[in-house]
Amino acid sequence: MKFILASASPRRKELIGYIRDGFVCIPADIDETLPENIPAEESAEYLACMKAAHIASEYPESVVIGCDTVVVFDGKIFGKPSSEAEAYEMLSALSGKTHKVITGVCICQGSRRRSFSEVTGVKFYELSEKEIKDYIAGGSPMDKAGAYGIQDAGFLPAKSIEGDYFNVVGLPAARLKRELESFLNE
Repeated sequence: MKFILASASPRRKELIGYIRDGFVCIPADIDETLPENIPAEESAEYLACMKAAHIASEYPESVVIGCDTVVVFDGKIFGKPSSEAEAYEMLSALSGKTHKVITGVCICQGSRRRSFSEVTGVKFYELSEKEIKDYIAGGSPMDKAGAYGIQDAGFLPAKSIEGDYFNVVGLPAARLKRELESFLNE
């Protein structure tokens, strides 16, 4: 049985290795436009299912895991920033506040499907303008939801985390391990 992670994320690839060996990574090239009426809290799971289903249609015998992570603040989705100015706006908005990091996960094999979302609360310290600008200048925020990576060396914005740290990195490894074991034993 082949196991596929429908992602190009090096962070997810590393974390899936905590669960089991033998995963191959095949990114899902899909349109990630969300339907207009989808609640922000459901968007990550929706996209995870789209990614997993896309790859599962090409590899129906394989177990495929799709993931998507969003930052939700004040009812709005903070995805990957499209510019340094947008990254600055996101980090400034999150400064001193609490937001949700939601990772949606979908496990597919043939017509079988299981999906879930994991939510982690993250409270930021107040961030100075210099701190934000220096972090952005390093280029790291541009490929991360909410314009930050909790694991990035030198940028330590989190005052507290309520929930799964690995979820903030991009994969709720502990829950996924349990969900995958249950899925394989059905």
